[in-house]
Amino acid sequence: MTIWTLPCSRKRRMDDLAVGSVAQKMTRLPEARLQLDVVATPLGVRRGLNEIRQTLHLWGMGHDDIGTAEMVLAEVMNNIVEHAYADCAGASMLLSAWQWHGGLAVHVVDSGLPMPDGKLPEGQAKPLNVDLTELPEGGFGWSLIRELTIDLNYCRSDGENHLRFRVPPSGLN
Repeated sequence: MTIWTLPCSRKRRMDDLAVGSVAQKMTRLPEARLQLDVVATPLGVRRGLNEIRQTLHLWGMGHDDIGTAEMVLAEVMNNIVEHAYADCAGASMLLSAWQWHGGLAVHVVDSGLPMPDGKLPEGQAKPLNVDLTELPEGGFGWSLIRELTIDLNYCRSDGENHLRFRVPPSGLN
């Protein structure tokens, strides 16, 4: 039996959560860059996604591309909340994003549990040609992420998970 110790070095103090927006301490960097410290809770993810959507709109990204980026980021951040930081109150993840040839380049860092076997899940598409009662409730996330991104890369370094990917603009993926 393996007992996991949860590394929560990206924990936030409760004082930080009470002041200002719970989802972000945002810094806009030069050259259309965004850095966002997202609280690893469902509400934190929702607030982070709202800030990202607003920023991408300000950058002039099209509605379809914003929707694609938001879908991918929602899957990634919710996976971090549900799996990497399971039962770790007050943790956060750092999301960096910048414009890339009309699309979006992203780097997400968390200090939660590592990916199983130290690599990304395969994300095999689930069969949908089954009876409605036999459709799986979940398991679509990684196949969706793999389908909508390019240059998807994961590594673990110094106790942190690093996920990098690009969301290409419509028509290039």
